[in-house]
Amino acid sequence: MRIILHSDLNNFFASVEEQKNPELKGKPIIVVGKKEDRHGIVLAKNTLAKSFGIKTGEAIWQARNKCKDVVEVPACYPDYTRVSKEVRKIYERFTDKIESFGIDECWLDVTETARLFGGGEGLAEKIRKAVKEEIGVTVSVGVSFNKIFAKLASDMKKPDAITVINYDNYKNTVWKLPVEDLLYVGRSTKEKLNRHGVYTIGDLANVEENRLRSWLGKWGSYLYSYANGTDQSPVVPNLEDESVKSIGNSLTHYKDLTTVEEVRVLLLMLSESVASRLREEKIGKAITVKVGVIDNNLNRYGKQGKTEYPTTSALEIAKTAYKLFDELYSWKRPVRGVGVTVCDFTHGKQQLNMFENNEKEEREDRLTEAVENIRQRFGNGVIQRASILQDERLYSADIKGKHTAPASNRIDSSKVDE
Repeated sequence: MRIILHSDLNNFFASVEEQKNPELKGKPIIVVGKKEDRHGIVLAKNTLAKSFGIKTGEAIWQARNKCKDVVEVPACYPDYTRVSKEVRKIYERFTDKIESFGIDECWLDVTETARLFGGGEGLAEKIRKAVKEEIGVTVSVGVSFNKIFAKLASDMKKPDAITVINYDNYKNTVWKLPVEDLLYVGRSTKEKLNRHGVYTIGDLANVEENRLRSWLGKWGSYLYSYANGTDQSPVVPNLEDESVKSIGNSLTHYKDLTTVEEVRVLLLMLSESVASRLREEKIGKAITVKVGVIDNNLNRYGKQGKTEYPTTSALEIAKTAYKLFDELYSWKRPVRGVGVTVCDFTHGKQQLNMFENNEKEEREDRLTEAVENIRQRFGNGVIQRASILQDERLYSADIKGKHTAPASNRIDSSKVDE
């Protein structure tokens, strides 16, 4: 039997800020994005702020209406990335099979090592204590026999807790929960299932698979497997070593995308993320860009092409991604998710093209470096491209990152913090 853990760092952004500034403890705090009237959003909140009804993704002014004493803290992504990597090193003491599900969540396959630590629950307890004592933040850990139930278990008891879902208790534990508690059941899927009289995960598990397929298409088979505990998706390690072969990011949106403009906003945001990681890894400039697309029936498409010149520029990556998408996608169905990946990295200084003016590339490099410096000092949310900010809902979806595709269908495994 497999033993899978899902670890979820509690109130992660807010916990890191409290760790940096102990004076914040005991106060309702929110970690915020760009402070520009209604463009400012809540990226995270601590438990006390949550008790006032403050929610991730809402405007700062809405949070203030709920709690006039709430303390606003600007996001500092370099600190969150640093702490996330420190926590990952603790996980690596117990297994090398670690799959990130965003900056604050991971799946761990401990099947081969759990017996050395008193079983899955015993190993989870060692992780919980080590993270709390060595890092200063707390983690909730779910223990189960597959990824879906492990994730569900980690959500059931927070903060600083361990929950076990096994073959003996999953029907009494899982099946009574609302169907929307199951990973990947979003609002529209919930509404469809409710219209057919499916309100709990148990209701879903007891619907014939063929009937679910008739309601939801291919997605119905996945949900049937998830609800019945038969999913066998592997934990796919996100290797973070010096021999990085590619860097990518993907997002499955909260609604169907029906226009080129909506897709281009997402491609630009993903290109920004990929370019930032490429520069952080210091592995050279990218020559190839890959674009992946998932339509609303979970059909997948992909295409790759060369950039105009080796680059770490988000704009150059995005420009290539736009071109690839236009060539790839025929719009027979709406788009549900897109991904951008770069690969084929150059190393060292590049030979200049004697027939072209390299001033444009150098100017873009200087601009990119300046923007990166600003973000490192004040947080990613302090400066954004106007084309992204024109649709606040898309920007919010990228920050929250709740709606990513399952591992078997994801274009790339990256995800950002809730």
